Amino acid sequence: MEKDVVISVKGMQKYENADPEAVELVTEGRLARDEGGYTLSYQESEITGLEGTRTTIRVEEDGELVTLIREGGFNAQMVFQEGRRHLSMYNTPYGAMAIGVNTRHLLADLNDQGGDIEIDYSIELDHAMAGRNVFQIKVKEADGVSLKQ
Repeated sequence: MEKDVVISVKGMQKYENADPEAVELVTEGRLARDEGGYTLSYQESEITGLEGTRTTIRVEEDGELVTLIREGGFNAQMVFQEGRRHLSMYNTPYGAMAIGVNTRHLLADLNDQGGDIEIDYSIELDHAMAGRNVFQIKVKEADGVSLKQ
């Protein structure tokens, strides 16, 4: 199964000594199901600061493991598993860095019609907390409606 979907992403980033940043994006994407779970993919935009980057989110069948892969201007692979810390590489146009990803909360409930993903996690640089991120993704069938102008 693979279909066009409308994806709504709300993100909040909180870094030390800085005001929280909120980002909202509504975009078209693709939702696919295979024997292991669901894959959601979409093109980032200027709004997120990741223009030229394709984001793919892999949700394992049991919903307890989510992998985010970014390819393009920014390259990264981040693994989210509630209560666990995973080490990830994050490549930007300014250089590469290893980051720790500590997932505080994970909800991944996708089905063939869409669903929700919520992830609350903190980022570590050099074993020190650098910031906290929360994002919510809502996915629904496109029903033939196009967001393109």
